[in-house]
Amino acid sequence: MARLSADQKIQPHWWSKTIASAVLGLTLAFAIIGLFAWYGPGGINGANKNQFNMWMISPIWLAIISFSFLFRTGTRAFLFLGGANVICWGLFVLLRYVL
Repeated sequence: MARLSADQKIQPHWWSKTIASAVLGLTLAFAIIGLFAWYGPGGINGANKNQFNMWMISPIWLAIISFSFLFRTGTRAFLFLGGANVICWGLFVLLRYVL
C-alpha cells in the first residue's frame, strides 16, 4: 500500500476550518431549514412546524461543524460550504419567486 503524499493528507488547518464551519455552516443550516419550512409538508403554516424548525437548526449546524474537519484544507472547507450556501440560498430564492 502506497503512502499518501503531503498534499493528499488532511491538513490541520483548525482555525480556518472552524471559522468556515461556524459562519458558513450556520447560514447553510438556516437555508436547509428555510427550504424545509416553506416547501416541506404543510408549508409555512404546518401544525407545530415552527417549533420543529427552531430545534433542528442546532443538530444540522453541529453536523456541518463536525464534518467540516474532514476537508483536506481550510480553503476547501470555505469553497465547499460557500458553494453549498450559494446553491441552497439560490434554490430558496428561486422557489420563492416561482411558486
